[in-house]
Amino acid sequence: MAFVKVATTDQFDDGDRIVAEVGDTWVAVFKVDGKYYAVEDICTHDDGPLAEGELHTDAPDPTIECPRHGAIFNLRTGKPTFPAVVPVDRYEVKIDGNDILIDPDNPINK
Repeated sequence: MAFVKVATTDQFDDGDRIVAEVGDTWVAVFKVDGKYYAVEDICTHDDGPLAEGELHTDAPDPTIECPRHGAIFNLRTGKPTFPAVVPVDRYEVKIDGNDILIDPDNPINK
């Protein structure tokens, strides 16, 4: 699968998030300080829905806190805090006009 549309930029204000189903993958897209981040919407600790957690924007990098056990995932790097130990899959985000695109077959974890 190539890049596919998951949302449009007019669906977001800063601090907003949406969840989109792309094939067999649920992806959470966040807008923080004008930048878009996309991660798989599954906590690597217990498969909880990350997008339902609290978004933290006051650190150097934005993070999302899993609502089940409190693992915190860096949206820029995917790296977690305990109890999660495996990074969440992240996706490159491209903006094409008003469309927000990701490639669900090529997660990036750096």
